[in-house]
This record gives sequence, structure tokens and C-alpha cells, in this order.
Amino acid sequence: MKFTQMLTKRFKDTPADCQIASHIFMIRGGYMKNVGNGIYSLFPITKRITAKIENIIREEMNRIDGQEVLFPVVMPGSLWKESGRYDAIGSELLRFRDRSGNDMVLGMTHEEAAVHLARETAESYQQYPFMIYQIQTKFRDEPRARGGLIRVREFTMKDAYSFHTTKEDLEQYYMRCHKAYERIFARCGVPEVISVKSDSGMMGGKVAHEFMLCTPIGEDSLVVCSNCDYRANMENADCKYEVISADVEELKKVATPEMKTIEEVASFLGKDMNALMKAVAYQKETDDKIVIVFVRGDLEVNEVKLRNYLKSEVHPALDLENSDVCAGFIGPKGITEKVQVLFDMSLSTRENFVCGANEEGFHMTGLNIKRDLGDVEFIDLAKTTEGAICPVCGQHAITLTRGIEVGNIFQLGDKYTGSMGMKYIDQNGQMQTPIMGCYGIGVGRLAASVCEAHHDDYGPIWPMSIAPWQVQLCALRADDAEVRAFADQMYEKLQDAGIEVIFDDRPVSAGVMFSDADLTGVPLRVVVSPKGLKNGTVEVAKRDKSMMEKIDKDQAFDFIVETVKAMKAECENINI
Repeated sequence: MKFTQMLTKRFKDTPADCQIASHIFMIRGGYMKNVGNGIYSLFPITKRITAKIENIIREEMNRIDGQEVLFPVVMPGSLWKESGRYDAIGSELLRFRDRSGNDMVLGMTHEEAAVHLARETAESYQQYPFMIYQIQTKFRDEPRARGGLIRVREFTMKDAYSFHTTKEDLEQYYMRCHKAYERIFARCGVPEVISVKSDSGMMGGKVAHEFMLCTPIGEDSLVVCSNCDYRANMENADCKYEVISADVEELKKVATPEMKTIEEVASFLGKDMNALMKAVAYQKETDDKIVIVFVRGDLEVNEVKLRNYLKSEVHPALDLENSDVCAGFIGPKGITEKVQVLFDMSLSTRENFVCGANEEGFHMTGLNIKRDLGDVEFIDLAKTTEGAICPVCGQHAITLTRGIEVGNIFQLGDKYTGSMGMKYIDQNGQMQTPIMGCYGIGVGRLAASVCEAHHDDYGPIWPMSIAPWQVQLCALRADDAEVRAFADQMYEKLQDAGIEVIFDDRPVSAGVMFSDADLTGVPLRVVVSPKGLKNGTVEVAKRDKSMMEKIDKDQAFDFIVETVKAMKAECENINI
């Protein structure tokens, strides 16, 4: 490809709405063009990158016996009504009606389509297990589209669905797919991606992992143990607490006028934050019932854990007037059955607490839960914290970081096969329901995430495995006959050798050419110039600045070919 023929446009200045590196460079470098909120057209440079990512994904999915299929983007709403998700999912699912008045949806995920494809085909146990996958356009009416390709509404995704007759078989295949994902990310140039235990969310199932690229710009909070291999998303991280020494005290009511915050009460009473019992009020969206969560004063409620426990969405309580609690002074004593009361596991750590007295201007000191409230159930409902105890190794080694989710895997069980009536005949002639796993990777998000992981102040540094081209050939002074003749010859020879080359043949200054080359991010740059040819050399440099050499012009071709081979092998040389 020659620069003079390529459809693209680059920008010197950073657009005002671009905040993160990948978004900045992919707009400035002519990788994509915004069409609407969270919707982009991709220029050839990005399409070349995503095509290579897709090929790596295909190779690894085929390696674990995947069969590629293609589901429709538009599906009848009746399929989603079978699974129960048509009404369960909110406005993220785009619903519409066709000209005949039928309910239709744009696919944001394809579990229903996978079951529909397989349920009349895989009728015998002898056809199990199997996995089908696709690489397809999806649409999610994302309310927080941001960061270029990091969070969009229309996107390309690889989604795979495996079907099994036993839980053990599903678990074994789940780990095969886990390994395949590790190979995919390593081959794409981000071996630092980690898997973390996660919440299954709307997908269902009880076992799920997300694959995260750790970066400060990530939207997800991650919990990582620096002493062992425990990793989890904050939404699903287990909490463990040690006992805090505290003497048993008499239960007393004390005046705390106009002090409604935890910090104010702790300061007024001279107590540590962990000595306070904090009350957080919610309402269930299923029935509007008030739920009061009591948690240790130095911790926060994890609302994902709360929703999962209640099996209901929740929102902050809007009206406490008729709930027998006193806002700002809520305590566990005297609450009636109108309110559901939950106690976090952190409250099992000490013998006495300060809590609200359910009376304006008063708190209670010396609350002993077992003595004053009887036997209560403690539930893990809190967010973990920096330096907390690891639930696996027991050390104070928890660290908090942020990450971009680049893939996910779920053990779905029979959530979809059961609701959609998929059956097979087992070896005893009995009808059984198969179980499923599902496995997703966002292709565009992965491309942008690689850019986030590998860039400098001037542009992306693409790994050889997914780079849009392997070599960028820069002809300085392309109007010089000798330069043009040598560059043209090198361009043809490299292409004949199977090397992917972008040839900058424009009559522009060296500064413009090198600036654009930085934005293109091609891993190997070859510079042909009048000065170099006069000295009998060609400049060869790596984009990451780890190498820059003057090579004899007669040996340059062989040197470039061997360097490309070595850089390709480095990307493929993984031990997973």
C-alpha cells in the first residue's frame, strides 16, 4: 500500500472529546471516524489490525475444536421471550417492530440464537460436547459510550457457546478455553492480561472470569493479592476480616445532636471508624421494600453483592418516613418487619459498636450484637479495601488496581437450555437438558487496549502480530530520482517476499513523514534518503526505539526480511 493511495486523514491536534491514549491516537492517526454516539466507521488501517486479531482468535478457537457459525444480527423477540431476557434486560437491548408488527431485537449477545441453532440438531448424547462460535456485529445501547473503541454501542465480537452433558465436562472445557484466551492475548501483544473472578451479571450462571488489562484508565476496579494468585473484580471480591479487640460495654443511648454522618459521630465520640455500625438504606425494585444494610463504619456496601443476594435490582431509598427508621440515626434495634435488615460479615469482628438509636439526635454505644440482637446472619456485602486480608492466603496483601475488560467466560449451566426447552437423549434413552458455557472477546476493544498498553508520546507501537503493516518504508525526498528508484525497488522486493509494506511516497518533509509514521505505529521503519544512499546505507529502526541501525544498501533487503521474521517469531513464542 502506498500512502498516496490510502484513504485516511491525520490530525495534528487532539480533539477536545478524546481523553485516553488509544482514543487520541486512533482519531489523530486516521484509524476511525465517529458516525454517532458510540458508533464508528473504521478506516483501512484499523480494519487490517482487527482482521489480524480475528485470525488469531479463529486459530485458537479452532485449536480447541470450535466450529465457526454465523448468527443473525436481527432476531425475533420471541427467542428472547423464551429465555426470559426480553423483559428482564433494560434499555441496553434495542427492541423494535418490523413492518408486520413482530417484536424484534438487535443482538447484543447470542445465547438464544446458539440454543435455537443447536436444539433440533444435537439430539443425542453422542453429539456432545461441542462448541460453536462466531465473529459478528453486535449492538448494545450503552448509556456510557466513551473512550473511542473501549466502550461503544456497535461493536464486533467473538462469542462462543459450548454444550455439555455433565458439569465435569463443562468445567474441563472451561479451562481449555481459559488457556486459549491466555494464548490469544499473548499473541496479540498483551501477555500481561490477567483473569479475575467476576460477577456473571445478566449472563447468568455461577462461575465467571473476566480477562483484564491493568491500566489506570480502566473502568473496572480489580482486587489482586500480591502474595498469591487471588484475583477478582471488585464486584465479586470476597472479604475476610480479623477480630478487632474491644471490651464488652453496657448499651447506652447518647446524644449526638445534628451529627448524621459517620465521620461526625466518630469524631464526636472519639471512636475509630471500625467501631461504628453504618446503616445504608435501599429499596428493592421488585417490590419497593426498604432494605437496611448494616456494615462496619470504615467500609462501603458492594451493591453488586447486594443485588445478587436479594435477586433484585436496588436503588437508594427515596422515602423512609413510613419505614419505622429515623434517617441519619438508623440503628438495628426497634426496626419492624416493614424493613428487611441485613448485617455484613464485617460486623462479626468486634464485641461492641456505636450505632444509630432510631431517634433524632441520638446514637447507642456498647451495642453487642449477640447480646442485644440475638443470633443474626452475617452476609458478605462489603467492598474490600487496600491492604485487606486475602481470602485465599490470609495475608494483608490485597491491592486495588483498575483494568479494561478485554474478554470474559461464563459457566452458564442450564439457564438458556432449560428455559428454551433444549433436550437430548442420554445413553439410557432418557431426555436430559444440556448445560452451556459462553466465551466472549471484543475485537475492537482489544485493538484499542493493545494501543493503551503499547504507545509512547507520539503514537501506538503495534506488536508485529497485529500491526497494520510489518514495515513502513519512508522515501525522504521522493522527488529525488535515486531515492525513488531505490525505494520503488525495495517496495517491490519486500512485497514479493511476502512482507506487508506501507510505502510513504509523498513529497512531504521528514518531520511530517516521521510524525505520521509514529501515528501509524508500524513496528519496523525503513528510511531511504539522499544522504543515506550517498553513504551507501539505509536506516532501519524499530518503532519502540530499541534498535536503529545503518545497513549497507545492498544488504538491507535481507536484513529487513530477517528482522521481520525474528519479530514475528517473538510474538508467537509463547509458553501457554
